[in-house]
Amino acid sequence: MNRKLLQVYPARPSRDGDGVKINRIAGAQMHRVLDPFLMIDEINSDSAADYMGGFPEHPHRGFETITYMKAGRMRHCDHMGNEGVIGSGDVQWMTAGRGVLHSEMPEQEEGLMHGFQLWLNLPAVDKLKPAAYRDISNVEIPSYRDSTGNEVRVIAGELGIEDTNVSGCLPAMATQPLLLDVSVALREQIILDVGDYEQVLVFVYAGASTELKPKHLGVYGSGGKLALRAGEQGFEALVLSGKALREPIAQYGPFVMNQAEEIEQAIRDFQQGRLLMDSSG
Repeated sequence: MNRKLLQVYPARPSRDGDGVKINRIAGAQMHRVLDPFLMIDEINSDSAADYMGGFPEHPHRGFETITYMKAGRMRHCDHMGNEGVIGSGDVQWMTAGRGVLHSEMPEQEEGLMHGFQLWLNLPAVDKLKPAAYRDISNVEIPSYRDSTGNEVRVIAGELGIEDTNVSGCLPAMATQPLLLDVSVALREQIILDVGDYEQVLVFVYAGASTELKPKHLGVYGSGGKLALRAGEQGFEALVLSGKALREPIAQYGPFVMNQAEEIEQAIRDFQQGRLLMDSSG
């Protein structure tokens, strides 16, 4: 049996950073739904006023951030000395762990800016691990294209498709994340073997499938393969999953821990300049 669509959630318009316009799926009520992910943000605008403020320097603790660009360019700088620009098809994978201080600023003054930032939780035992950062270039990301024009990019995890296995280039992680960028041609279907994850999330960001409108997140239950069929215009979507942590979540802005006391400690550490102590090993 193919996996069945159980729930649908629309993204909500929001702003973050210095007034950056985003579509967001997040909030305490979504933690159980997204587990082990915490948030899905999308920037998609060709108006500079919607994105030029960027995300000036800010802290994080207790989770990982994944930035995936579809169009435009974004510059990352952090306290560990990492600096670089990612463009179309590139990925930044940052583990905040004990603490990171970083900024993400547009490297353009006009044109289309389209990208995503996902927050991926860390298990309690890893929340204070050393911070880490990795750039993944477009050419490093494995992909598969079938005869109908359907295409899948495997950013993280493993995928089975048409008797072929495709693995992302990242090492094994405690949350076993799956992150795919899927494009399905008009009126075509794609069938993905995503393994035995309890549920799989599908966020349609362009076009529409026969089950999901654009800017909607579908939650598919357990079972066999994931079958997705495009409507009259085809569609593009992020497909994601992971090993659910089922741990308590306490969040205050850029800090995600398990208990309120740990959030209070993170705030004190930041205010007193201790957030980054030993954070890079």
